Amino acid sequence: MSGAGGTTAVRLLIHASSDIPVDTPRVPAREAAEHELSKPMYHENDPNLLQQGLDKLWGWISDLLDTASGIAPGGPVGLVVLVLIVLGLAAALWWRLGTPHRTVRSADALFGDRPRSAAEHRKAAEAHAAAQRWNGAVQERMRAIVRSLEERALLDPRPGRTADEAAAEAGRPLPAHAARLHAAARDFDDVTYGGRTAGQQAYLALRALDLDLETTKPVLATTARGAAE
Repeated sequence: MSGAGGTTAVRLLIHASSDIPVDTPRVPAREAAEHELSKPMYHENDPNLLQQGLDKLWGWISDLLDTASGIAPGGPVGLVVLVLIVLGLAAALWWRLGTPHRTVRSADALFGDRPRSAAEHRKAAEAHAAAQRWNGAVQERMRAIVRSLEERALLDPRPGRTADEAAAEAGRPLPAHAARLHAAARDFDDVTYGGRTAGQQAYLALRALDLDLETTKPVLATTARGAAE
C-alpha cells in the first residue's frame, strides 16, 4: 500500500510541476519583443523622416510661442503686437537704408589692380560682345568710358573711384551726357554687384555713349563762368 501511495504522490508532484508557468528571462524577452516590433508590418503607417522633422519643428515653435506669450505683457495679444512692431521696424530700416548687399558692394572700385588703357578696355568689351557675354561687355565698356575721360584730363586719375562717383564727376564738364553717364553707372553696378544680367541693348547704349563722348567738347569751368557773366 505504501508503494501505491508513493507512486500516487510522485504523479501528483509531476502534475503540479507542469502547471507552474515558465519564467522567461527579462533580457531575451525584451529582445524578442523588439525584434517582433521591428517588422515592417508594424510601421506601414509611420510618418516619413521629413514629416517627423516638421512635427518636431512645429512642436518647438509652438512651445516657444507658448513661452513667449506667457512672458509678454497681455499674453498672446501682446505677443502679436510685439511681432508687428518688430516687423514694422525692420521694414522701415529696409526702406530707409536699402538693400545692404547693394550698399556695400557699390562702394567697390571701378578698376582692378592692373591699369589698362581705354583702348584695351574697348577691345575687351568688343570681345565679350562678340561672344554675347553682355555682362562682361557692359563692365569693360564702362571702364573704357571712365579711362578715356581720365586720358582726356576730364577726370583726375584716382584709385578706388566707383562708377557712380565717376559718372557724377564727369557730368560736370559734360552736362549734356550727365543722365546717360548716371544710367551707365547704374547698369555697371547692377551687373557687377546686383546680380542682374545685362542684354545687348544695355551694351549698345554704353557703346553709343562712349562714341558720343569721344566727339563731345567739355564745358570748362571758366567757360561756364564767362557765359554766366
